[in-house]
Amino acid sequence: QVHVVESGGGLVQVGVSLRLSCAASGISFSSYYMGWFRQAPGKEREFVAAISQSGGSTTYGQFVKGRFTISRDNAKNTVYLQMNSLNPEDTAVYYCAAGGKYSRSLSVISGNYDYWGQGTQVTVSS
Repeated sequence: QVHVVESGGGLVQVGVSLRLSCAASGISFSSYYMGWFRQAPGKEREFVAAISQSGGSTTYGQFVKGRFTISRDNAKNTVYLQMNSLNPEDTAVYYCAAGGKYSRSLSVISGNYDYWGQGTQVTVSS
């Protein structure tokens, strides 16, 4: 059985940093690219970042503007999202997902991801 579990969310002040973690089990983790998406109340799910199977390739949503960094540790079956300079517009539920088994191309499309976590809430207060 596949489990994808996010952690690290919370209530923070404007300008601080937060690191989200996502642990996956039940899959060959290093065979999947991993992505982060987010969904704010009343808005559609939005692509945040993705990382290739080896970690050598990454891509980010346009709104990130250098503030976030995605990374992974295949030995721990874990992917991370380091978020800096948080602002209230970053308030959302953040989801981790695994997709594209053996694929050589990262995807920013949620439909291309096979396994999803339940999400972790990030709230940025001004």
